[in-house]
Amino acid sequence: MPTPIRLPSIASDFEAGTISAWHKEVGDTVEAGDLLIDVETDKAVVEVEAPDSGILGAIHVPEGTEDVAVNTVIGVLLTEGESADDLEDFGAGIAEATAEAPAAAAEANVEAPSPAVAAPAPGESTDRIFASPLARRIAAQHNVDLTRITGRGPNGRILKADVEANIGKAAPAAPATRLEAPARDDVDIPNSKVRKVIARRLTAAKQEIPHFYLTIDCEIDALLDVRRQLNGHLEAAGVKVSVNDLVVKAVALALKDVPAANASWSDDAIRQYGAVDISVAVATDNGLITPIVRNADQKPLTEVSTEIKALAKKAVDGKLQPDEFKGGGFSVSNLGMYGIREFSAIINPPQACILAVGAGEQRAVVRDGELATATLMTCTLSVDHRAVDGAVGAEFLAAFKRYVESPAVLLLEH
Repeated sequence: MPTPIRLPSIASDFEAGTISAWHKEVGDTVEAGDLLIDVETDKAVVEVEAPDSGILGAIHVPEGTEDVAVNTVIGVLLTEGESADDLEDFGAGIAEATAEAPAAAAEANVEAPSPAVAAPAPGESTDRIFASPLARRIAAQHNVDLTRITGRGPNGRILKADVEANIGKAAPAAPATRLEAPARDDVDIPNSKVRKVIARRLTAAKQEIPHFYLTIDCEIDALLDVRRQLNGHLEAAGVKVSVNDLVVKAVALALKDVPAANASWSDDAIRQYGAVDISVAVATDNGLITPIVRNADQKPLTEVSTEIKALAKKAVDGKLQPDEFKGGGFSVSNLGMYGIREFSAIINPPQACILAVGAGEQRAVVRDGELATATLMTCTLSVDHRAVDGAVGAEFLAAFKRYVESPAVLLLEH
C-alpha cells in the first residue's frame, strides 16, 4: 500500500509552517534520509529528510503552501511493485489522514491544505504565478517580472535560482504612447512568517520589558594589534579572526565573571543560566536571526570564530536547525562594520541583556593631562531592569572592558 508522507513536528513548539521547496519530483527515487522538502518556520527554513524509501508517487501540498499543519499528508511514496494506479484507491485514505492534523491549526483559523490542491500542469492556462516565497521576495527586491520566467521547479514552479538568473535582464520595452509622469515604483513585499514573528517579539519586548541602558568606551588598539598578529599566524590555516569574534569571546568571559548578567526574568523567579550561550545577531533577507555559540567561555577563540562564521552562513541561507537558534542567555549585536558609532538594541526575550557594539574609530583622549589619540569602540548594554540591576550591568561592562583592553587573555584556554 502507498505510504503517506506527513509533515513532521520539527520542534516542540512547531504547529504549522510553509512548504518552501520540494527537492524531489514525482517519479523520483527517494532513499530514507534524502533531503525531501524545505519548511519555513517562524524562525528559519528547516531541511526535512525523507522518512522512508520508495518512488515519489504524488505531491499533495505544493511549494508555497502556507500554514501546513503538523501531520498533514504532503505527498505519497510508492513501494516496490506499486504504480500510479495504486493511488486511485488511496484518495480516501489521504483525506482521512489529513483530517488527523493537529487541532491547533483549526483553532488558529487555518485549514489543513486539501489533498486536491496541486500546481497547474505544464502549459495549463492560469493567471496565478507559481513561485516559492523566497523567489517572490528576491524578484520584488530586484524588480524582476515573474511572468517572464520559466520555472524549473516541480510543475514549473519558479525557484530562487530561476529569479537570480534573470536579475539585471531588462524587460521588453513597452510601445511608446504619450508623454506622462513616470509611474511610482512602490513594491509591497509580503511579510514572511519569520519577519512577522520577529515583529511581534520586538513589539512585545519594547512594550513589556523595562529597558535601561549603560554605555562604555573601550580602547581597542591593543585588541587590533593582537588580531593582526594572530591572523598572520592563522593565514595558512585559512582562519581569520574578526573584531566581532574577539568581542563575543570577551562577552563570554565577562559573563563567567559576572553570572548575574547571564539571566532571564519570569514572574516566579530570576533564572541565572549555568552555561554561557551567546546569541549573535545576523542580518538576513528575512530579518534579524540570532544563532547561538554555546559554551562560548569554554571554547578557544579560533573555534568561536569558525563557529560564528558557519552559523552566520546557515542563517543567511535559511538553513539553521531549531537547536541552533533557540535558547541563549545573552545577545551581541554588532553594527560597527557599517560605520555605526553607537546604538541601543532591543532586548531579545527572555534574555535580560543585549550588547550593542559600534565601530572602532580614532578619537581624542586625555592621558596624564595631555591630549592623545586612541581607537575607541562604544558599546551600549540594554538591560531588563526586572532581572538585572544597574550595579550588575555596570560590573559586567567593567569586566568586558578589561578583557577587550587586555586582549592577550582572550587567547588563553579557559
